[in-house]
Formats: sequence, C-alpha cells, structure tokens
Amino acid sequence: MAAHSTAHYFLEGLNDIGLDYLFCNLGTDHAPLIEEMARWRRDGLKCPEVLLCPHENVAIHMAGGYAAMSGRGQGVLVHVDAGTANAAMGMHNLFRSRTPVLLMAGKAPFSIHGELPGTRDNYVHFVQEPYDQASVVRPYVKWEYNLPSGVVAKEALRRAHSMMMSDPQGPTYMTLPREVLAAPWEEAQIKSYPAAQYGPAKARGVDPGFIEALADKFMAAQSPLIITAYAGRNAAAPALLDELARLTATRVVEFNPLYLCIPHDSPCFAGHMSSPHVEAADFGLLLDVDVPWIPKYTQPRERSFWAQVDVDVIKRDIPMWGFAADLRAEADSTCVLAQLIDAVKRKADAAFAARVKARMGALVDEAATRSLQIAHAATDKGKPGAINPQYLCAEINRLMAPDDILINEAIRNTFVVFNQISRTRAGTSIGLAGGGLGFSGGVALGAKLAKPNSQVVQFVGDGGFYFSTPASVLAVSRQYKLPVFTVVLDNNGWSAVKEATLRMYPEGAAKAQDQFAAHLAPDMNFAKLAEAAGAYGEVLSDPEQTAEAVARCMAEVKGGRSAVLHAKITRL
Repeated sequence: MAAHSTAHYFLEGLNDIGLDYLFCNLGTDHAPLIEEMARWRRDGLKCPEVLLCPHENVAIHMAGGYAAMSGRGQGVLVHVDAGTANAAMGMHNLFRSRTPVLLMAGKAPFSIHGELPGTRDNYVHFVQEPYDQASVVRPYVKWEYNLPSGVVAKEALRRAHSMMMSDPQGPTYMTLPREVLAAPWEEAQIKSYPAAQYGPAKARGVDPGFIEALADKFMAAQSPLIITAYAGRNAAAPALLDELARLTATRVVEFNPLYLCIPHDSPCFAGHMSSPHVEAADFGLLLDVDVPWIPKYTQPRERSFWAQVDVDVIKRDIPMWGFAADLRAEADSTCVLAQLIDAVKRKADAAFAARVKARMGALVDEAATRSLQIAHAATDKGKPGAINPQYLCAEINRLMAPDDILINEAIRNTFVVFNQISRTRAGTSIGLAGGGLGFSGGVALGAKLAKPNSQVVQFVGDGGFYFSTPASVLAVSRQYKLPVFTVVLDNNGWSAVKEATLRMYPEGAAKAQDQFAAHLAPDMNFAKLAEAAGAYGEVLSDPEQTAEAVARCMAEVKGGRSAVLHAKITRL
C-alpha cells in the first residue's frame, strides 16, 4: 500500500475544495509542504498556484480581493504566530466584509528531543509557541481548528471551506503542526469528503407571506427608500435592485458601500448620504447593510415603517447594533429582489402606475441636480500644492472604462471618490467594510489577478498608503505582472483623527493650538518608492498638470507596469 505524508494529502485536499491560489508568506514550519509541492511539480501534479507575498498584509488582502471578484474563497499560508499577527488586521477587514478566505498558519513543532520527523531544530521553534495562537484572530473568524492528524486533513479542509463559503460568508483559520504535516499515512486511511455531501449552505429566498407584506408596503408608500451596502457582492443584485427601484420609484442609497449595489447612472440612485432621505421616508428597506445611518445625527420619520432583508439580519458579530425593523428576514437579497419584482408586477394597477410615474419624474430631476452638483464640485482645480481632490478624481474618471475596477480607501475623501468615479456595472467597485487601514493595495492586486483584462485603480490616502505595506504591494505587482494604478491622495496626515477631535471638542484646546497629533512627514516622495520597484512614479502638485499626469500613469499601467501618482491635495 502506497504511503504519503500528511502534506501530500493536504495538497490533495486543497485541490478537492477548489482553491486556485495559495497566497504565501512562508517559514520554517512549512518545510513539509514546500518539499511536497516541489515533488508534485517534479512529477507533473497540479496543486493551487503559490504566490509569494513579502508581507502578510498583502497576502491576506490579495486573497480577499480575488475572492471578492471571483466569488471563490482562497487560501493564505503564513508563518506561526508571527505571520498570524501580521495577517490579523486583514482578517478583521475580511470578517467585516464577509469575504471567504482560509488562513492557514504553521505551529511551532511540539516535540523537542528529535522524537518525530519535523521536531524542533531551530531557536525560533522555542519562542514562537504561545499558549493560544488562534486567539490572535479568534474575533475575526467563523471557525478555527488545529489539525491533529493527517487522517482528518481532507475532512478538516472541507469543513473549513464549507464554513467560509456558507452564508454569511467569512474567513476561517487552521493551524498546522510541523510533525503532523510530516507524518506518513497509507492511502487507504485517507478518505475524501465531496462538496455534494459536505458543502456549504447558502441563503435562499423567503416565504410568500413575507414577500406579500413587503410588496404591499412598497405599493402603499409615498416616499419609499432602500439603503444598502453589500447587496452587490452578488453580480446579479445591481440589475435587480435597479429594476425594483424603477418599478416602485424608490430612492436607493449606498451608505459606506462595500460593492456597487445599483448602477450609478440610475435615476433611482440617491447617492451615499442616507440622512436626508431617512428623515423623509415613510417606508424603508435595509438591504444588506451593517450601518444604514449614524443614529446620533439621523432619526427616522415618526411612525415610518422599516423592513430588513439581510444575509446577516441579526448582526451576530456586532455586540450592540441598535437599528429597529418592523419586518425582517435573513435571506439572499437577490432571491428576495426577484420575488419582490414579481409580486409588485402582479399587484400593480393604474393608480399605482400613476403614483410611480409622478415620483419617477421627481427622482429624475433629483438625479440631474445631483449630477450637476458633483460636476460643479470638480470645476475648481485647486492651487499648486493643494489640488482639489474632486477635480483630480473627475479627470481620472474621464479615462476609466466601464469595466475598470475602483478600489476606494480614500477615508476622508471616500465620498469624493465615490461621487466622481462613476461606476455602472456590477463588480467594478470595492470599498472598506472594516476598520483596518491598508487594505486597498492587496485587494487591488487580487482584483487584477481575478480580472486581468480590467484596469484596477486604487485610491488611498497617504496614511492608508503607509499601512498598506506599499513596498510589498509593488514587489508582488512586479513579480507576478499585475499592474495597478495607485492614486495617493496626500493631505499630509490623518484627517480622520483631526475631524474626530473637532467633532468632540469643536472649540477645544486642540483647535485653538492647531495641535491634532495628525500631521505626517511632509516631504515624502512615494513616486521614488514606485521607481525602486520598477514601477512608474510621479508626484503631482500643480493642478494644471493633472490631465497629462493621469494620462501618463494610465498609459504605463496599460503597458504592463504599475504606476503610483502621488497627488498633493488640499491639506487637512
């Protein structure tokens, strides 16, 4: 009977669950896997492709970007507790964005005296064994497991994959002791666990009674509103949401959107600020949204009716939530939207059609006014050293194709970017659902890997650019030929920190002294960092040079290498 190491069966298990890539930052704990992958290559066997990332922040976010674009969860392989710690911020972001990624980390060998293959043979094996390695990411995973034996390697991988792909999706974590990976097992001892019997559970639609009640509310509403953030994780959702909105003349707000949820050229798209519409709505639907508005500043209209449809309706991982709903269901939003469209069409009569026609006229006028306001905000170019970010983004928007992908980590300029960079097609926009800065570089690379024919444009503030481990991002871009266009909106610091202080202490000492502990190094040249990695870099400080600079950068990206445009915008 043939015998192989656990590492061999582990690779077979990765094939079984359909991983395309392993985004890796390897260490001494991975020797059995490295040896086995080399043997597989020698023998012509196929396993997930390995992409090396010099920093775990890039690996975890790159896997997330690929999963977001492809719909297929991926694997990340990192080094013991140290790699887990470096990946933890990314795991937070993936958890909040409900992105399926399997993080796998080695563990320091547990045998000390040479008793087993893989035993400790290095100083770090003694100092990289904490009491509870998984605790580093436990708040950010749906499932965790320490692989105890090669006998259950394939079963554990199937379980990890099914957990991360089941609704609501999210990351999982597995640790791999070196002795376990090295241990031999006969083929007869290893079983397979097919997806047909052990696969993920997916959310579906809702019962007819719920749909009838919800459709009746749409039919009776005078000022209906839908607020969403991540319905667009499913590529079918934007078109369905647009159809329902047009059918019922309903405003749709994307509040802090993770994905594009409705085409931005729809007359029903009402922008990204929910406050004025919440206070006017007599009926509202919270559709796949974690935070629909900020209660401190916004209160729903008295006696208004609110419904909620969400893949995670109770927000099980947010300890205190605080948004009321009169009617709620945990379900797949695309299924519910299709059901609602059918129900409304069946119920619609002449009187309803007349009300819809009148409201649509008002919505068309609102959309036209909003477009004019956005265009007007971009007419002021700014001045040297303080370019108006509205103008800069509008110039970039002129050169972006409909299928190009926006990665938005502009933070204080988030709404500027979303307003000026108009997206109309599903899967062409990704925002930040979590609170961990530094996501956009890795996500941009993962998106480019999944969609090689689309240009990927990353917007990031100077603070976020530091967090993104840009040297690692640029190195991976060069090594694997994944060109992306990075726009650094440099306002010389952490505007969010300053604004938070002013919100709490509008006339305080910090304002009086202009001391907000938020200013960063003023003389950095991020273009030089790009050049060091073989990418194209340019510093832009004169607004009159904006169009030419953007064109040069995009030409470089289309030619096959990344570009970094370091733009000096209005300072904080």
